[in-house]
Amino acid sequence: MRRLLLAAALLPALVGTAAAQNAPFSFIAWGDMPYAAADGPKVDRLIAAMNAAKPAFTIHVGDIKSGSSSCADENLKKAFDQINTVEAPTVYSIGDNEWTDCHRERAGRFDPRERLAKVRELAFSKPGTTLGKTPMQVESQAVVMAPRFAKFVENQRFVKSGVMFVVPHIPGSNNGLEAADPKSAEEFFERNPANLTWIADSFKVAKDTGLKAVVIAFQANPYDIRQFETAMPRASGYVATVSAIAKGAKELGKPVLVIHGDYHVFEMANFMDTDMKPVPNTLRLQLFGEARIHAMKILVDPDSPGVFGFVPLIVPENGAF
Repeated sequence: MRRLLLAAALLPALVGTAAAQNAPFSFIAWGDMPYAAADGPKVDRLIAAMNAAKPAFTIHVGDIKSGSSSCADENLKKAFDQINTVEAPTVYSIGDNEWTDCHRERAGRFDPRERLAKVRELAFSKPGTTLGKTPMQVESQAVVMAPRFAKFVENQRFVKSGVMFVVPHIPGSNNGLEAADPKSAEEFFERNPANLTWIADSFKVAKDTGLKAVVIAFQANPYDIRQFETAMPRASGYVATVSAIAKGAKELGKPVLVIHGDYHVFEMANFMDTDMKPVPNTLRLQLFGEARIHAMKILVDPDSPGVFGFVPLIVPENGAF
């Protein structure tokens, strides 16, 4: 009963007016850029193209710099300043290059947990408010599920036209899990339950309120260390995440789109479960990135059978894709 009352209380803020529930719209997904200092102008050109496209919002899947460039404050701030030139609200999911990889020599030998705190300070100083020139209000797990998950200001969600968008914090580098580093493991085993709870609860709200579809966006390719096994290895930091998404998608029974970066090459396929079997009604979209400085425009029509359509946003001056 308490869960149903909570869902009912959230519904007006999440769903909006009945007249707008099924209105088609578009958004743009991008990330893994800029990796080289010389690529700054290319990202500016991409942002100009996104601004011209006038999406309802954009989603940046993280990795705002390369894993081997400096993680100093000024470099992080420069990246966020560039993101904030996007006219539309921009939802940001934290990547590994801006914190888990900051222990590397060329990245400055920072403490990754200290860098994560800095990223939260720079990008989420107002929990529930996105980046971009015209920020929008979203739900933050730090607010909705306080006090247990008050730390996780980066976990966000919102609903537009009957579609739930969920942004958990799932970075590359094995989801931040490094078994040889006790502090890394401690951080992972605190953050992972927050992610799993956020994903499960979001699917439940989507089902209970009759939403049309769910989009989940994060940084990591969750099959990163699959190697040559026929199923995901138990050492993977993504096993529980993949299981949670597969379970939620099967129970929802409606279209689910999983968007991520990490490998920098455009790819579209079914989302696979931990046995590497396709999950019904799902699509997995891997975005351009690194040297491929382009994006994906995603068309959303809640009343169409598949809900989602895809148009690559290619900037010819930026080179190969």
